[in-house]
Amino acid sequence: MCGCVHSTQDQALHLEGEPNPPAAPTSTLAPKNMPKSISISKQLASIKALRKGSDLEKAIATAALVFRNSSDPDGKLGKATAKNLLQTQFKNFTEGQETKARYKDLLSELDEHTENKLDFEDFMVLLLSISIMSDLLQNIWSVKITQ
Repeated sequence: MCGCVHSTQDQALHLEGEPNPPAAPTSTLAPKNMPKSISISKQLASIKALRKGSDLEKAIATAALVFRNSSDPDGKLGKATAKNLLQTQFKNFTEGQETKARYKDLLSELDEHTENKLDFEDFMVLLLSISIMSDLLQNIWSVKITQ
């Protein structure tokens, strides 16, 4: 559960126009002797179907790449890796939530997850649940959208 190798099922899904998938980028949890990681923006740019993709498509693709880059060879995230991603990649949504009962419940559910690992669907449900209850969402709703 090092979080530094992407899943074997994702190895079969290679980027359009490329004969072989790129090497697995490492996560922030990887040892220093691991190869340098490829940025998410470069990974997104290499996906031909997303070159004219919508903002929403790119947002979901980004979440999928963050998950894949941090998942174990089985395509799952361990609890520690999932919590680390929440703290490092989702901190603006989790900030200030630590005292809220619902947030505590979500983390308890993560701790009690039967397999002790999250698949992509579980990860996305967790992100959406935290997003919906976050203070940041209220700030997003208040953004002016017309001139």
